[in-house]
Amino acid sequence: MSKAFHHVYGPVPSRRLGRSLGVDALTFKTCSFDCVYCQLGHTTNHTVERREYVAVDDILDEIRRKLAVDTPQYISFAGSGEPTLNSRLGDIIRNIKIMTDVPVVVITNGSLLWRADVRSDLAAADVVIPSLDGGSAAQLAAVNAPENSLKFQEIVDGLIRFRKEYHGQIWLEIMLLGGMNDDDATIDALARLVREIRPDKVQLNSVCRPPAEHSAQPVPAARLRIICERMAAEVPCPVEIIATHLDDEAHTTFRAQVQEEDVLATIARRPCTVNDVAAGLGIHHNEALKHLEMLAADGKATTQLRGDQLYYAAVETA
Repeated sequence: MSKAFHHVYGPVPSRRLGRSLGVDALTFKTCSFDCVYCQLGHTTNHTVERREYVAVDDILDEIRRKLAVDTPQYISFAGSGEPTLNSRLGDIIRNIKIMTDVPVVVITNGSLLWRADVRSDLAAADVVIPSLDGGSAAQLAAVNAPENSLKFQEIVDGLIRFRKEYHGQIWLEIMLLGGMNDDDATIDALARLVREIRPDKVQLNSVCRPPAEHSAQPVPAARLRIICERMAAEVPCPVEIIATHLDDEAHTTFRAQVQEEDVLATIARRPCTVNDVAAGLGIHHNEALKHLEMLAADGKATTQLRGDQLYYAAVETA
């Protein structure tokens, strides 16, 4: 019987990364932020402690086994929390670069870039995608709920310093939420920060999956286009909208995989959370989430919030 994968998932389709092999170097929901829009729910281990949450050898073994049977377009660190909290992230990246020439991406909330050891760990990555969702300390607190020791200006200064030291691509992601950070004053404040940070491009996103809080509402497409034009006129780098679409070729291929039928059968028996589906099928929760969001987009599944847990149920057919 083949060995299971616990820390590597996919490849899963991504609009900006194509077929991306996901790497989760953390225990579930270990993060320095507790974002209102997180599709995995609230952070349960709210921390800035860096340590080896998952054994490096276990991660590298799973990546090696995946690459033996499939070649993704990117290898991306994201998963169930803030990847830079793994104190051996640099070792993992450097070992990946030895075994393959597939580009390595780290998707990070950017909260720890003020630390020299974090910047050093990220130096070997080909692309780093940090986020900045607020133009002020109050706004960052409302949207991202940073761990108490983190300071807004410290986070911004870390992003600025990282740009000065890092030679790869930096794509700065901004998650826009209706009524929270999508007003003109905030966009102008963010544009000023972008000019200081100097990323290679800015990627505007909005809620497309059921969030941790109902207050996290999507920004309409028309407003996103206006924001994109406004920011593009004020910053010296390209600005693009990356809100997820579920109808491209990569997603179509992913839908055809056998697990989607298994996912649908699972939620047809009883409503399930993402973790219920992941545990029942023995797949990573991010992979389960991708299937569930596609079933919901296809009208084959519905969602219901019970307390602070989001449940998915199959739509009954006549």
